[in-house]
Amino acid sequence: MGVFDRLPPMDHLRSEKMCFVQLIIPAESARLAVTYLGELGLLQFKDLNQDKSPFQRIFVNQVKRCAEMSRKLRFFSDQINKAGVKSSVRPAMQPDIDLEELEAKLGEHENDLLEMNTNSEKLLQTYNELLEFKLVLSKAGGILASSHNHAAPAERELDEHIYDKEMDDGNAYLLEQGVHLGASENSGVKFVSGIILKSKVLAFERMLFRATRGNMFFNQAPAGEPVTDPISGEEVEKTVFVVFFSGDQAKTKILKICGSFGASCYPVPEEMVKQRQIFREVSARLADLEATLDAGIQHRNKALESVGSQLWRWTIMVKKEKAVYDTLNMLNFDVTKKCLVGEGWCPIFAKSQIKDVLQRATLHSNSQVGIIFHEMDTIDSPPTYFRTDKFTNAFQEIVDAYGVARYEEANPAVYSVITFPFLFAVMFGDWGHGICLLLGACVLILREKKLSSQKLGSFMEMAFGGRYVILLMALFSIYCGLIYNEFFSVPFHIFGKSAYECQEKTCSDAHTAGLIKVRDPYPFGVDPSWRGSRSELPFLNSLKMKMSILMGVTQMNLGIALSYFDAKFHGNALDIRYQFIPQMIFLNSLFGYLALLILIKWCTGSQADLYHVMIYMFLDPAGDLGENQLFWGQKELQILLLLMAIVAVPWMLFPKPFILRKLHKERFQGHTYRFLGTSEMDPDSEPDSARSRHDDFNFSEVFVHQMIHSIEFVLGAVSNTASYLRLWALSLAHSELSTVFYEKLLLLAWGYDSFVVKLVGLLVFAFATAFILLMMESLSAFLHALRLHWVEFMNKFYHGDGYKFRPFSFALLADDED
Repeated sequence: MGVFDRLPPMDHLRSEKMCFVQLIIPAESARLAVTYLGELGLLQFKDLNQDKSPFQRIFVNQVKRCAEMSRKLRFFSDQINKAGVKSSVRPAMQPDIDLEELEAKLGEHENDLLEMNTNSEKLLQTYNELLEFKLVLSKAGGILASSHNHAAPAERELDEHIYDKEMDDGNAYLLEQGVHLGASENSGVKFVSGIILKSKVLAFERMLFRATRGNMFFNQAPAGEPVTDPISGEEVEKTVFVVFFSGDQAKTKILKICGSFGASCYPVPEEMVKQRQIFREVSARLADLEATLDAGIQHRNKALESVGSQLWRWTIMVKKEKAVYDTLNMLNFDVTKKCLVGEGWCPIFAKSQIKDVLQRATLHSNSQVGIIFHEMDTIDSPPTYFRTDKFTNAFQEIVDAYGVARYEEANPAVYSVITFPFLFAVMFGDWGHGICLLLGACVLILREKKLSSQKLGSFMEMAFGGRYVILLMALFSIYCGLIYNEFFSVPFHIFGKSAYECQEKTCSDAHTAGLIKVRDPYPFGVDPSWRGSRSELPFLNSLKMKMSILMGVTQMNLGIALSYFDAKFHGNALDIRYQFIPQMIFLNSLFGYLALLILIKWCTGSQADLYHVMIYMFLDPAGDLGENQLFWGQKELQILLLLMAIVAVPWMLFPKPFILRKLHKERFQGHTYRFLGTSEMDPDSEPDSARSRHDDFNFSEVFVHQMIHSIEFVLGAVSNTASYLRLWALSLAHSELSTVFYEKLLLLAWGYDSFVVKLVGLLVFAFATAFILLMMESLSAFLHALRLHWVEFMNKFYHGDGYKFRPFSFALLADDED
């Protein structure tokens, strides 16, 4: 192991070293100090007031003020969006404004806007009522004119045949009386006119008929244009109606029914001269109101534009102030009530920057007392912080989706940068499809600045965030596609001539029969002559299956090797001796040996059956291998490897729990010993804290945990190796599906002479390639690559039970929701 000791440290493999610090801040410089720390964004505060509700904290009034200002800003934003006013996202710089001035200004703007809205609503309601009155005058006037001219019976809404024919002749119907006598004052016939929703007309008419027992005449006419309802403010279809009746009692009933149905009643005189006069007056008032409304809307839009030009800056300012006071609420007053005491985590590299910031805050606040900043000891586990950039951030997010690493635990994202896109490409290998992915990734990368400033949809945001992942997946897909020699499933002679040619010049089909090897193997990748041959599928199946096993065994060994580096880094000698070594022995005694056999078979060209070799390695270890023997001493090596695998299982299971129990007894019986650290027992530098943490040592719990871990590894070694066969299965499925689309869509359509058929075939092929192969198949390969990393690779060494370093930072506020 001395070779590993001489390796240089891997900075990106471990999270940043953290320290627990305490700040003692004078009250007069507290706000400025926290503001500067928010601008720096490298200190995570610990909440020292968890036992207090938000209303019991020190700066609750300031938080309420900021929350109220946030409400006003959201109100302005809603009004701007509703009015369709464009506001600049990044306004020109304006003179600085303090919080009190901003609060007063926001209050003035809100009062002005509310007053303008109230006046506008009143004017709009009056305008809509006058517009309805105008329509009623227009339509009802026509209805009244027709009634004076004795309208034909066919125009009546109520047919006389629906009435009871057995009624007295003395009780003649009001409608008939009205028609015969006319609508004069002496006849006693009156009417109510108004307007109602078109959807309610039928129910309205029925209710009137029942309430008056048929003693009314109902006439209607469509309004002819959408009307803005004065109550709801929505544009709706309405109908003008006129109800003829007799008697004050009927009038009272009709008006009540109109009110219950939301109908608006308007007085219409019977004389045509008065109707025209009122119509002209209403039209003149509508014109005046329309001009007044337009002027009010312009004035309101100007006010909204002036607010919108500063809305983003004000919003960020209020968010920062609220975040500062929320953070100050996490601090405690000391006993003198003159200083605030805060605690938190920061990276060690940031200590000097934080000290500079605190010193600047002291100077700018004119405080006579400096801010005390010092490191403290704690038994709490530090947060995990990896410094990432726009390239590595997406890979770190993929790992964090499984679980955040423990403090200073080996980071799988370092290796996933290469292994993740490569395993994706093994399943998606086609350099034509890879070029399509590459073009998409390049578009996202080249438009990076523009897209980062826009609000994207959920799918587009996910694709943009993983643009560099897509870039690497595309590049590796092109590489694997060149190895598979597939361009939309079509092989090409890119790296020279094929190693095979037709045996005879008269050979009719050089792709399926009569091929012989005439030159050296094809320089790179699969020989294009395999395409269409009778042995194409068996050959590619064997190649991809064996390749999947080799990749799986390699990646699982990498995971176990990382567990060694983790144990060595944390000084866990027990984990190295009783986990790493037996796990490495067990995995490589079985599946490492299988990988070796695959390589030997490829190098020697042997016809040995590896299935038979592996099966009878367990069933008959001492049996004769016969024609399946690949090298001298194979049988003896197999017996040795089998014994080593059997010994490795109890080696993993029993020693570690008993050693832990022995160390625990010695520790609390006063014996001195050199402690061998493990992942289960991680003593602290302070004896008291170590004692308090290990008083509850439970041997049965530790033993069961170790037994579960051992069984999981033994069974997982088999299932994880088999799981890597998905690389073979999805690669084969992708290739065959691509071949089907090419042969059954594109080539089949190209066999016709019709241009339309060719065009349709090309479009269907492009659609199938884009939506099935490039979207669905790429998503499938992505998810399978994700599973191989999360389950097969990371469970060999990764615990993932840490928590993220979340510093107080203003940079994160721009995208946060309140």
